[in-house]
Amino acid sequence: MRTVVVDKIASVTQACGLAHEVRVSSDIPCEEGVALVVEILNNKSTYNTLELASGRMAKVARGDVVVGALGHRKALFGYSGHIPASLAPGDVIQMLNIGGVLGVCDSATPDKGKPFDCRVIGTALTFPYLGERIGVPARVGYKPLDYGTRLEARPVPVVALAGTCMEAGKTAAAAAIIARMRHRGLVVDAFKATGVSLRRDILAFEDAGARRTMIFTDLGVVTTTEKCGPALTRTMLNEMSAGAPDVIVFELGDGLLGTYGVQSILMEPDIRAALTAVVLSANDPVAAWGGIKLLRERFGIEPAVVTGPATDNQVGVELIRDQLGVAAFNAISHPAALGDHLVEKLGLRNVAAPRAVAE
Repeated sequence: MRTVVVDKIASVTQACGLAHEVRVSSDIPCEEGVALVVEILNNKSTYNTLELASGRMAKVARGDVVVGALGHRKALFGYSGHIPASLAPGDVIQMLNIGGVLGVCDSATPDKGKPFDCRVIGTALTFPYLGERIGVPARVGYKPLDYGTRLEARPVPVVALAGTCMEAGKTAAAAAIIARMRHRGLVVDAFKATGVSLRRDILAFEDAGARRTMIFTDLGVVTTTEKCGPALTRTMLNEMSAGAPDVIVFELGDGLLGTYGVQSILMEPDIRAALTAVVLSANDPVAAWGGIKLLRERFGIEPAVVTGPATDNQVGVELIRDQLGVAAFNAISHPAALGDHLVEKLGLRNVAAPRAVAE
């Protein structure tokens, strides 16, 4: 065990409460969520930032000593990788996302370039036993996930956002909906149920006016899967509804056909029954058609509205409305209309008079 001074602490480890002087062990458990101290070995001109525990973005350069956490990733646009079977100080792994997820990169998309190579220094330790210098590996999350949790949410309206794939505009739409609901005097709590650890999206929800936010990382999960997705959603719905908000908004990261557990969540009857409205974010009209078809035929869900790049102009909006029979609003150009449509769909009353928004 030795002390290492670190330059940057990644947001994935936020709950660990680490300082910039970290006690490090050479004994490395290769398990999801274990915090590692690594040295960056190369420079990058693209995808070269790290989200810090503070939420700020910082540029990463060769020689930086960083704390991240072990995890896997299977991204359509970005790096994909896995947790290695074993690790020792001096081994080289890669940084798989800008939240500080570390693993062995299996593939990358050309626009992101090669990932950062990271030389392993050791496991970051915490000291939970008062008065004793017994270090244990730091792990992500404020508390562990209970896979057997039951959905006991209070009857609060729930809006879920699903997408045809990653980068379909889900977060922008969620933020627009939250902001409009807040303008209408409603108390909104929000969370992100699936994806790879990165706090940027829930920070956007907070910036839009969400009273309280959560993300799966808070429950010790670095990357969601079909196994943990339903338990995560039930847990966060329970916790959010306990605060008695007027409405809960949550984002299902990745896409309806992705590997992060969206399908397993929507297949659960108790979770489907808790969803008051489902918003579909789609990249183009054909994606909207496929997403609507999946929601209707595979999950028995009628989407309340379509948004995303498919609605970037009036042509797409009219195609979706006329040919698919679903309302469509763009979250960037018509955020108030999107929010108002959902407020009416949910049957919510204004707590305050609607604020005029120029569109």
